[in-house]
Amino acid sequence: MAITLMIPAAFFDSLLFERWAQAIGPDWHNYDVGALLSVLLVSAVCGLVGALVVGNRMAFFSDAMAHCAFAGISLGLIIALAMGFTPQSDELQWLLPLIMAAFGALIGIGIAFVRENTGLASDTVIGVFFAGAIGFGAMILQAFPTGRAFDPERFLFGGPLAVQPLDVLILAILLVATTAVLFWRYNQFALASFNPSLARSRGVPVKLNNYLFVLLLALIVNFSISAVGVLLINALLIVPAAAASNFSRDMRRMFRWTLVLSLLTGLLGLYFARAISFRLGSGEPRQFGVSGTIVCCGVIIFAVSMLAPCLRRRFARLG
Repeated sequence: MAITLMIPAAFFDSLLFERWAQAIGPDWHNYDVGALLSVLLVSAVCGLVGALVVGNRMAFFSDAMAHCAFAGISLGLIIALAMGFTPQSDELQWLLPLIMAAFGALIGIGIAFVRENTGLASDTVIGVFFAGAIGFGAMILQAFPTGRAFDPERFLFGGPLAVQPLDVLILAILLVATTAVLFWRYNQFALASFNPSLARSRGVPVKLNNYLFVLLLALIVNFSISAVGVLLINALLIVPAAAASNFSRDMRRMFRWTLVLSLLTGLLGLYFARAISFRLGSGEPRQFGVSGTIVCCGVIIFAVSMLAPCLRRRFARLG
C-alpha cells in the first residue's frame, strides 16, 4: 500500500507564485518570482558558508558532495518504490530531497571519518567516495525506463526558472537553520579553520566542529541542488568567497564580502539573463540560461577582484 502525506495546498500550489507576481506588478510572471526568491535564498545561504569553505580548503569536498547527490537520488527512488510510491508520484518532490540530504550527510561524515583515521590524502578519500556514489547512481538509474515521468536531471541540473513553491520553502528553512548554526558556532569554525592548534589550546572542540560543519555543508548542498541544480550551488559556494579573499585581510571581512558578493552575483546574473536576448536567424529571440549567467557573472567579479592587490600596492606607493 502506498504511503501518502497530505500537505496544505495553500503553501505549495502552482498558483502561489502567480498571486505574488500579480501583487508585484503586471510585468512579473510566476517563474520570475520563483527565480528571484530562489536566487536570493541560495545566494544568502552560500554567502554565509562560502568563506568557511574556502578557508578550510573544502572546494573539492563541496563539489564531490554535490555530485554524490546522484547516488542520493538513486537511493531515494529505491526507498520510494519500497514504500509503495511510483516514479510518477507527486510525493517524490519532497521525499527525494529529504533522502538526498540524509544520504549526503552520511557521505560527508564518512569522508571526514576516513580522512581523520587513515593516512590517505583528502583528495584521495574524496575521490574514492565520489567514484562510489557516481557508480551506485548509474547502476540504479539505468534500471528505470527512459520514458519515466520522474526526471533525475531536474534535481541535478535544474535552474531557478523551474523552481517550485515547495523548493522556496525548503530554502527558506535552510537559510534560517544555517544562520542559527553560524550564530552559535561561527567563531569556533573560523578559529579552527585559521589555526587548529590554537583552537585546541583554547578549548575549542575542533573535531566536533569539523563534523558539524561537514554536516551543515552536506545539507546545504543537497537541499539547494534540488531547487537550483549542481552548477549553480557549486559556483556560489566557491567563486564569491574566492573573490572576497583577494581583497580581505582577515576572516571577518572575508565573511562579510562573501555574503555581499554572493548576493550581487546572483542578482546580476538573474538580471542579465532576463534582460538580454539575442536572435539566431529568423527564429524567436533567445535568452541566456540563468544558472550559467550567474556563474559567469561570479567569474567576472573574481577576475576583477584579482586587480585589487595591484591597485592597493599602487595607491600605497602614491601615498
